[in-house]
Amino acid sequence: MTTGERPFGGFPAVSARDAVRALRPSRIREVANAGMGLDDVLPFWFGESDQATPQFIVDAAGRALRDGATFYTHNLGIAPLREAVAGYVSRLHGATRADNIAITSGGVSALMLATQLLAGPGDRVVAVTPLWPNLVEMPKILGAHVETVSLGYGAEGWTLDTEKLFAALTPGTKLLLINSPNNPTGWTLSAKEQRLLLDHCRQRDIWIVADEVYERLCYSEDGPAVAPSFLDAADREEKVICVNSFSKSWVMTGWRLGWLVAPASLMDDMSKLIEYNTSCAPSFVQQAGITAVKEGDAFVRDFVAGLKDSRDHLVRGLAALPGIDVKAPPGAMYLFFSMPGAEDSLSLCKALVRDAGLGLAPGVAFGPEGEGFVRWCYACDTARLDEGLRRLRGYLAR
Repeated sequence: MTTGERPFGGFPAVSARDAVRALRPSRIREVANAGMGLDDVLPFWFGESDQATPQFIVDAAGRALRDGATFYTHNLGIAPLREAVAGYVSRLHGATRADNIAITSGGVSALMLATQLLAGPGDRVVAVTPLWPNLVEMPKILGAHVETVSLGYGAEGWTLDTEKLFAALTPGTKLLLINSPNNPTGWTLSAKEQRLLLDHCRQRDIWIVADEVYERLCYSEDGPAVAPSFLDAADREEKVICVNSFSKSWVMTGWRLGWLVAPASLMDDMSKLIEYNTSCAPSFVQQAGITAVKEGDAFVRDFVAGLKDSRDHLVRGLAALPGIDVKAPPGAMYLFFSMPGAEDSLSLCKALVRDAGLGLAPGVAFGPEGEGFVRWCYACDTARLDEGLRRLRGYLAR
């Protein structure tokens, strides 16, 4: 191009605003893109099961479509689904009213809506990392400043230094973003830690936005079949918003249906935000959601039992390989482990795709605190895991 020549048909190049341009791209997608066009790549990089959505949920959506559920709904969701979700949350975490429930177009949308509701230019946000990158980047889109507090890794796996987090949660902090059970590490807050955090944030007038989409993917040997939730200790009208999704527990990732539990006093403003983002979740998908929460408990129990078997199987397989340090996490659907070459996890994961046909997620995708580790989603059958282990063993031998 000669000096002064304009690209793009004679028009000067244009760009998004600075806050958007500064967002970090998905390193998981970068690895997945490196596998495009290659034959026989086993992908364990994304966070979803290889199972299809259960037929009883699919059938409910089909009935709703045949009955004409193809129109706009209330911004906050259809009343029967809000009531069903309120009942579900009440069974797990104590009395919750439909007035505290907003239905969203996926858990991602719920998190973005909560962030839009609370964070603005110059606000200080604290996030516990390593963490799914969307949560860290969302406040930055709105001009907020995000400070991270890293989990520690040691003999017991991933742990939280609560005093370190308390030191970051100073007066003037607008909100705390926390994901438990955690993606990518599987770390899970204890009920005691949650109560301490809740009390600390109450005293300093700090909002808590809790991503609890993996709460049913909990592998406690002697505890309840659900992870501790801030909803167990918080009043429904205080400064706590808990986000959940149909994606993980009911393997409905492609349906894009989620919800949030928030003070009823926020719902008028939440309704406006949903209108200006997505208007509403699809009506027939919401009908399927009613069936999931009302009839899906047996499926969820069996699904989580299978996940635990897969987790334990993969931990044993990885622990037998040279140079790998892996711990069995108490929740979620991932192993986040160290291995030779992971000090540059992006380059390592690209090499694994290219040379071994094995697709893992690089630790750096979850922030600089994740460098030195890689993530393997184990939500699949053990035969598929064994083939992945065989390929990793061959790569390490080479």
